Amino acid sequence: MGTLGRAIFTVGKWIRGTGQAMDRLGSTIQGGLRVEEQVSRHRTIMNIFEKEPRIHRDVFVAPSAAVIGDVEIGHGSSIWYGSILRGDVNSIHIGSGTNIQDNSLVHVSKANISGKVLPTIIGSNVTVGHSAVLHACTIEDEAFVGMGATLLDGVVVEKHSMVGAGSLVKQNTRIPSGEVWVGNPAKFLRKLTEEEIAFIAQSATNYINLAQVHAAENAKSFDEIELEKMLRKKYAHKDEEYDSMLGVVREIPPQLILPDNILPHNAQKAVAR
Repeated sequence: MGTLGRAIFTVGKWIRGTGQAMDRLGSTIQGGLRVEEQVSRHRTIMNIFEKEPRIHRDVFVAPSAAVIGDVEIGHGSSIWYGSILRGDVNSIHIGSGTNIQDNSLVHVSKANISGKVLPTIIGSNVTVGHSAVLHACTIEDEAFVGMGATLLDGVVVEKHSMVGAGSLVKQNTRIPSGEVWVGNPAKFLRKLTEEEIAFIAQSATNYINLAQVHAAENAKSFDEIELEKMLRKKYAHKDEEYDSMLGVVREIPPQLILPDNILPHNAQKAVAR
């Protein structure tokens, strides 16, 4: 760095220091009324090695999640808080209506003991429970992976099958359709019931609806959040029985009304249609 460069760097340092000092002074003057926003270096969606995530516009990716590299996510899917999808040395493909729940990890394989190059492929309407680990495996449509389960390279989970919570599925294991596998290492336990198969589809639908609510909440501005807090406080002590005796009808502000599809009984009606 030459003399001019050092001078410009020094001036820039002074300006930044002055700005920080003014910010601290302003915050002190505002006292308890101040609002401080911390700058985060976290990047929810990130390119790597010229590989760019391809995410449908209606996918919910939580702010604390990370989608990196060669990752494709279909419409209506959701990537929840703390989850990491790392498509650096291979690709990750996720269909539509699938949910990858909180703190889950999805990765791929460039090379393994068997010498295979394996992506991770997750079908549509799949539920992946909290803190699951999926590594270079394939999960077909409408399958269910329980919380904390680990699926290693080459695993195939067929349609309408279930991996129990906390299970470890060894490399190159195929779980046939309609079966429940549990344990470490995971082994066949029993066949799925019709009710359990229906539950897998309903679970995916529930998360599609829930993701819409979380997406809307995360998109709100500070002013909108403060308004809702004020309204909730105002309406928190409402006594419907007392109001009815007085003949008072209170209208609930639209900001406090949940969408119909998030309520369990209404969600079921929507599926029935």
